[in-house]
Amino acid sequence: MSILNAGGKLKLGIPKGSLEQATINLFAKSGWKIRTDSRNYFPDINDPDIAVSLARAQEIPRYVSDGVFDAGLSGKDWILENNADVIVVADLIYSKVSSRKARWVLAVAGNSPYNKVEDLAGCRIATEIIGVSQKFFADAGVNVKVEYSWGATEAKVVEGLADAIIEVTETGSTIAAHGLRIIDTVMETNTQLVANKSAWADPKKRKKIEQINLLLQGALRAESLVGLKMNVPTAKLDKVVNILPSLNFPTVAPLQNSEWVAVEAVVDVNSVRDLIPQLTENGAEGIIEYALNKVI
Repeated sequence: MSILNAGGKLKLGIPKGSLEQATINLFAKSGWKIRTDSRNYFPDINDPDIAVSLARAQEIPRYVSDGVFDAGLSGKDWILENNADVIVVADLIYSKVSSRKARWVLAVAGNSPYNKVEDLAGCRIATEIIGVSQKFFADAGVNVKVEYSWGATEAKVVEGLADAIIEVTETGSTIAAHGLRIIDTVMETNTQLVANKSAWADPKKRKKIEQINLLLQGALRAESLVGLKMNVPTAKLDKVVNILPSLNFPTVAPLQNSEWVAVEAVVDVNSVRDLIPQLTENGAEGIIEYALNKVI
């Protein structure tokens, strides 16, 4: 059922580039199928209330702030870099690699004499995130020259074009692969769902944005959980229930054979490899593990 017909579609910006496929996959788990075309910046979506646009994550906060988009997904880093006047609806911690926050780090050559921020006084720093970097050094009371990097930032130090870089990383492996050494963390960042203030003040658009947030959060929560189903002898039910670290209380239902019950629970995915042997040792049989799309 459409809730926005009277007020037009919700204009939603999603990031194009490295985070694009991960975002589309997250929306798919949440119930929205987004179909992209390499020649088209306006993908199709199976929701008559939403109009999707692809844009660089660096630009989305500005477009949301200016009202070009009603809402969008971008990094906390780019929201701060744009000094965007937006409503931060929620943190959405996901990436193309993992479900954890990324870091903007200050890195120097592995054999560099620089070991702390203060050592870089008077040096040249290359980065894509100028405003945040300038504030970082200003807060530290260190005078440096921050220059914009148009790409291949890790190579700037190796090529002698900069004394240090500020670059984003999740694992630090790319930094290390270029022979660089991290000496400080400038900031942590993750994807955020942001809304234009006027759109947020519109009850119908706000309801749609809140719906998107609810289901995206549910899909992210489900990534770390799985469902377990099993049959348990009634006489051993208490032992099995005490083993299960379920999200809430497990569901217990009687079977046709009164000496057995069906037990169902939602558990942390990392606990399953240790949990299943314990369950079988305590009488559980017919154990089924299944993936979850959303946990609300």
